[in-house]
Amino acid sequence: MAVTDIRPSSETLLSTDTARKPANMGQIIRWTLLFLGGVAMIMPIVYMISTSLKWPHEVYHVNLWPKEPTVENYTYVLEDGRFYGWMINSTIIAMITTICNLLFDSLVGYALCKFTFPGRYIIFIAILSTLMIPTEMLVIPWYLMSQQFGWLDSYWGIMFPGLMTAFGTFLMKQFFETVPDDFIEAARIDGLNELQIWWTVAMPLVKPALAALAIFVFLGNWTAFIWPLIVTNSVEMYTLPVGLASFGDEADVQWELIMTGAAISTIPTLIFFLIFQRFIIRGVVMAGLKG
Repeated sequence: MAVTDIRPSSETLLSTDTARKPANMGQIIRWTLLFLGGVAMIMPIVYMISTSLKWPHEVYHVNLWPKEPTVENYTYVLEDGRFYGWMINSTIIAMITTICNLLFDSLVGYALCKFTFPGRYIIFIAILSTLMIPTEMLVIPWYLMSQQFGWLDSYWGIMFPGLMTAFGTFLMKQFFETVPDDFIEAARIDGLNELQIWWTVAMPLVKPALAALAIFVFLGNWTAFIWPLIVTNSVEMYTLPVGLASFGDEADVQWELIMTGAAISTIPTLIFFLIFQRFIIRGVVMAGLKG
C-alpha cells in the first residue's frame, strides 16, 4: 500500500508565511488615510439624515444624533404637493437631457473619430476648450438667449444648455476609437449607410461609455441648482434643488425640512449609482487610458 506524503510543500509554507506576515507601516498609513477619507466622505450624509430627524429647536445643537428622533419632517415634506411637482420636473429634465446627450454626443464623437475631413482636429480641440470656461461666465449669454426666444420659466429654457456636452463628446470619441475600422469598412461594403453603421455596429460596442455618460448627465442635471434658479420664476417650474432651497428665507431657514427633502431626493441617485457604478469606473478608466 502506497504511503501518501501529506507534508506541506515549500511553496505552501512560503504562501502561508506571506499571508501571516504583518502589514508594514506604509500599508497601515495607506489604510488609515483611506479610512479617514471614507469617514470624511460619509459624514455629510450622516449629518443630513441626522438633521432630517430632528425637531426645529434641536437643529443647531452640536449632538450628531437627535435626542428625540422624529419623522414629522418626512410627513410634512411628503404631504406637500409642491415636492412631487419639483421631483417630476427634475425627472423630466434629467431624462430628456440624458437621452439628448447620448444621441448628440455619440453622433459627434463618431464623426470625429471615424470620418476624415479637413479641420477635424481643430474642431475637436475647440470642443474640448469649452471645458475650461466656467459655468458662471455662460449664465448671462444663456439668460439673454432664453429671454429672446421666450424660453424663460420653461422646460426648454432649463434644458437647452446641457443637451450636448464637451465631456460627453470627448468620452464617446475615445471609446469609438476602440471600435476596429475593419468592422466599419465591412459594414460599408455590405451596403449600410453611415447612420446604420453608427447605430447597428458602433453603438453596441460602446455600451460602457453610454452607461457612464448617462449616469454622469442624469446626476448632473438632477442636482443642478444655479441655472434652474436663474431661469425659473414660478414655483411650479422649480426643480428639486431649487424647490428645497425655497423652504428657507432670510428670516428663518428650515434646515430640518431642507435636509429631509435632500435625503429623499438622494435615494434615487444612490440606487442609480449602486446599480451602475461599475460602468462609471470602467468609463472613466477607459477614457483616461485612451486620452
